[in-house]
Amino acid sequence: MENIKERALKLHKENRGKLSVVNKMDVRSKDDLALAYTPGVAEVSRAIALDSGKVHDYTMKGNSVAVVSDGTRVLGLGDIGPEAALPVMEGKCLLFKKLANIDAFPICLATKDEDQIVQTVKNIAPVFGGINLEDISSPKVFSIERRLRNELNIPVFHDDNRGTGIVIMGALLNAVKLVGKDISQIKLVLNGAGSAGISVARMAAGMGVAEIVVCDSKGAIYDGREDIKNTYKEEIAQSTNHKKLSGSLSDVVVGADVLIGVSAANAFRPEMIESMARDPVVFALANPTPEIMPADAKRAGAKIVATGRSDFPNQVNNALAFPGVFRGALDVRARDINDAMTRAAANAIADIIKDPSHDKILPDVLDCRVAPAIAKAVAYAAIRTGVARAEMDPEEIEKQAIKMVC
Repeated sequence: MENIKERALKLHKENRGKLSVVNKMDVRSKDDLALAYTPGVAEVSRAIALDSGKVHDYTMKGNSVAVVSDGTRVLGLGDIGPEAALPVMEGKCLLFKKLANIDAFPICLATKDEDQIVQTVKNIAPVFGGINLEDISSPKVFSIERRLRNELNIPVFHDDNRGTGIVIMGALLNAVKLVGKDISQIKLVLNGAGSAGISVARMAAGMGVAEIVVCDSKGAIYDGREDIKNTYKEEIAQSTNHKKLSGSLSDVVVGADVLIGVSAANAFRPEMIESMARDPVVFALANPTPEIMPADAKRAGAKIVATGRSDFPNQVNNALAFPGVFRGALDVRARDINDAMTRAAANAIADIIKDPSHDKILPDVLDCRVAPAIAKAVAYAAIRTGVARAEMDPEEIEKQAIKMVC
């Protein structure tokens, strides 16, 4: 670990960060200057003033994303501030470019106020084709995303929430297939009711999971639990746990087919897994220490185990989702990233693995096929649901994306 620490610090210091701006055209003569800047640029501005939609054609907007954070929930480090969040946001932007050829910019805000965050993003939105919310604490991030989706006409995507949900559901589709179960018949228990847990519960419900129980630190969430009234947890209680199971995680995990943790280190005990249904699936996604170590989970009977770590098989990593999701959304000029688009992305991730195995239910993060496949699926879903504003063939979107990143 010390070696990684020293190497990471050295790499960032030597390069002074991970991003730079590269010109798309050269300026070598007065004629070049006249076309790229004054007086020629005035004609471009006039064209956009007459038809604001042309900003996608004539500027960087159509291929740009703002990665926005207030630094209040960075990795597992917590509220460390906007400056300390910047290296993480730079890394996100690096992956946008590497995996989907999208120009992304880190925007770290010196405010924790919800209204100020919303207003700031609205004020900078004319420059960007999409907004990626990142590492903003719950529960305010739910409201921030909802407000921005309602008030902007470009895609707004909270990656810790919906991005995590997409990758987990993609992994779950292959895991359930491997153990010979139907997703519409399984019992799924989720430990962790933050942004990731809520997103997985919503997606699982939308993809037909039969029984879903979400647990927080006080146990099972159910409609009518007194301490969740008028909170985002009350909202998820109304669409899950229809049997109104109560009690601790140990109580409700009995007979479950799938146990997913987006919570805290060592939250799962072997006896919990032993009490599950046959061939249990366990996703222990807390980082850096999972809810249970894979070897311990398998000794307790887990058939398939996934974690958030790259040093174990079946790593659940958001980088599998967000580049392709935005590639597809930008290419069709989507107004929004809706539920149909996120479900399409999850299915696309699962479909990349033609022959899943117990140690291979997800593609590798750097597999260059992933973002193009997701982009195609997302574009189809955007067109089908009426949020696309550009007539682009999704098959062509995939082909172009493959050329750019593979």
